[in-house]
Amino acid sequence: MTTRALLTSTPAAQGVDSSRVHAFLDALESDPDIEPHSLMILRHDHLVAAGWWAPCAPDRPQLLYSLSKSFTSTAAGFAVAEGLMSLDDPVISYFPEYDAEVTDPRTRAMLVRHVASMASGHEDETLDRARAIDPDDLVHGFLLLPPDRDPGTVFAYNQPATFTLAAIVQRVTGRTLTDYLRPRLFDPIGIGEVAWLRDRAGRELGFSGLHATTDAIARLGQLYLRGGTWDGRQVLPRSWVAEASRVHTPNADGPMAGADWRQGYGLQFWKSRHGYRGDGAYGQYCLVLPEQDAVIALTSATVEMQRVLDLVWTHLLPACGPDPLTGRERADAALAERLAALALPPAPGKHAPEPWTAVSFGSDWVSAEVDTAPDGYRLTLVEDGHRIDLRLVPGEWTVTEEPVPTAVSGGWSDADTLEAEVLFLETPHRLAVTCSLPDRTCTARWRTVPLHPRPLRRTGAPRRSL
Repeated sequence: MTTRALLTSTPAAQGVDSSRVHAFLDALESDPDIEPHSLMILRHDHLVAAGWWAPCAPDRPQLLYSLSKSFTSTAAGFAVAEGLMSLDDPVISYFPEYDAEVTDPRTRAMLVRHVASMASGHEDETLDRARAIDPDDLVHGFLLLPPDRDPGTVFAYNQPATFTLAAIVQRVTGRTLTDYLRPRLFDPIGIGEVAWLRDRAGRELGFSGLHATTDAIARLGQLYLRGGTWDGRQVLPRSWVAEASRVHTPNADGPMAGADWRQGYGLQFWKSRHGYRGDGAYGQYCLVLPEQDAVIALTSATVEMQRVLDLVWTHLLPACGPDPLTGRERADAALAERLAALALPPAPGKHAPEPWTAVSFGSDWVSAEVDTAPDGYRLTLVEDGHRIDLRLVPGEWTVTEEPVPTAVSGGWSDADTLEAEVLFLETPHRLAVTCSLPDRTCTARWRTVPLHPRPLRRTGAPRRSL
């Protein structure tokens, strides 16, 4: 399918004050704990601002982490509409092979709507415990963990609950989430290639693992903002949009940090102080703002997720006025120019102060080899015998596509030390690598720790895995 571009407009024509968007960008870029990757703002059905911090790029899929849950919710909405499943069915009814084992009355009373709304009755996350019970089937392990309280009475952000919802969808449809959503969601609203991590049995995770572009995030938000319609066609039932975006499970007294995580939970969507959202670890956001008639899609690398939302509420909400603005052509042009030139600063580093020959650096995890190249250095990371060859040019980012998309910058911090930052471009993650000449050692440390640990050569969208 040929993806149809979103309608575009100037910020002023849609009542958006570009000076406040500038202020938002200033705040993001000045915060040392936030690494912004992309931003798209839609207002009144038009894309009014979009930018990617190079070496991030519009056509690259990003690991969305728990923002994946909102796509899983959408798949469940289609399955409910097609009569393939019901929110009021017992979860155990979809897994008859475990019926004899699952005897706990609370587990047997758990409904599909309970796992969809993070109200399974468990008081805490069950992921590690469920995996310990059955490393091969997370549903099985989850169903063998009796809830602490009656289902529907307590909120707990719980990955196996969403995994179970996703497993039900895949079981009743006979397809992966991606294949099921392709003709129902992705193609109708113009979402291109996506990829989803799978479990050992081949089921897509549902609770995490979806890789999609920022444009895909924005389109999902726009679909929900418009009650499930796209180009005048009812793609997703309006009733599902209303059901998924309302509070099902209160969580004001819950353990989640940050005010925007205590506004209640819908069906794989969070309620916010303003509107509602899907979000994922390290700052992946789909913000649906009905009062402003706006959608904001944002990707980043940060542990300060509440701070990002605070900046949105401070700068971008007031940017949305009731009427078009006049005489703002120069301001809008300046914003567009800035958005087109966004870039992450390269890591500091210089060329070696004196000539030297190729050197190997040992490590108990990632080793390195460094050699000279015509315009810089060849940095090779070695993990379990597998090599990733990178071209390191001090003062700039250099991109390598194989075996996994990366960008690297850095250089020599002194005569004895080479330091490099390696961005894994389809994730929110970067690896800090330090090579020490005197003792020939290499240290490698994640700036943000991957929640799906995989070999470096597979730290990207699954289609690129070796």
